[in-house]
Amino acid sequence: MLPMLLGGCDMVVMNPTGDIAMQQRNLILLSLGLMLLIIVPVIALTVAFAWKYRRGNPNKDYDPEFHHSTTLELVIWACPLAIITILGAVTWASTHQLDPFRPLERIAPGKPIPAGTKPLNVQVVAMDWKWLFIYPDLGVATVNELALPVDVPVRFSITSTDQFNTFSAPTLAGMIYAMPTMRSELNAVLNKTGDSWGYSGNYTGAGYSDMRFKLRGVTKAGFDSWIAEAKAKGTPLSTETYVALTKPTTKAPVVRYSSVQAGLFDRIVNACAAPGKPCMIDVMRRDMLAGKMHMGERPATCDDKDGKLAPKAAPKAAKAEPAAARDPKVSATDTLLLPGAVRAERA
Repeated sequence: MLPMLLGGCDMVVMNPTGDIAMQQRNLILLSLGLMLLIIVPVIALTVAFAWKYRRGNPNKDYDPEFHHSTTLELVIWACPLAIITILGAVTWASTHQLDPFRPLERIAPGKPIPAGTKPLNVQVVAMDWKWLFIYPDLGVATVNELALPVDVPVRFSITSTDQFNTFSAPTLAGMIYAMPTMRSELNAVLNKTGDSWGYSGNYTGAGYSDMRFKLRGVTKAGFDSWIAEAKAKGTPLSTETYVALTKPTTKAPVVRYSSVQAGLFDRIVNACAAPGKPCMIDVMRRDMLAGKMHMGERPATCDDKDGKLAPKAAPKAAKAEPAAARDPKVSATDTLLLPGAVRAERA
């Protein structure tokens, strides 16, 4: 009866199409197997003891002087301790190996990344209640549709507009948090063509259940054709279009954009995508300068040739620069993202 009831279910976590998801699936199976090494014998012995020492068994042993068995104590404690030790070692190793910020070292088992391969950059924005995907190097964007070429490393930059979300694509990789004014990262790869679904794993209100996107695995030629079609038939994603897109909607259809305003993702992270709104990084810089002057300190700048900090006269607190006045080629979050970049490079 149970197989019939579950016949229509698709265990996507157990059927990965990407290398990272496959390693996570294998980790689940390994952990489950190790735990069953304890659970199954305990259940079997519970039934065996209950049967052997039942009241109606004339052959049962009864020893009122029994109080300790070294052999039994060793079995009871050694087996769980060994399982915990193995699980701890596996957890420590997999935590580093599957770190989402860590660049990929392979595209599949036994297939290292070819020399000179550049990852595909995709910027992910969780909205109410839809997903925006920006391909900054290709100049296109989509809503609720994520197309990826197979066997190509992908580096996701993930944020959210105003709610705490989770970016979840079970066949590609695990769940990654999407947080307002913050940037998360995920490195992953697809190895099989075909369509699946992604969604938000964090409840965010009325439209949460329909906050899904189609994940499409395509060949390299198919991906090039998909990009060309988006550029030919899509509409530009301007600042005004994005501001209108941020309004809450449910069951949003797939939309493709032929071009993207330069630096849009950085302004989304800094909560200044709307025209004239000051960026968070500028507000923080202004507040920091104002705080130093309030404490009687002089801001230091690195102007000496030897790189040492040289004090200068404290300038007036600068007003927050509107997002539109900043050079679109310069990322507003480069200084904030430096630790993450250094971490990825060291990994």
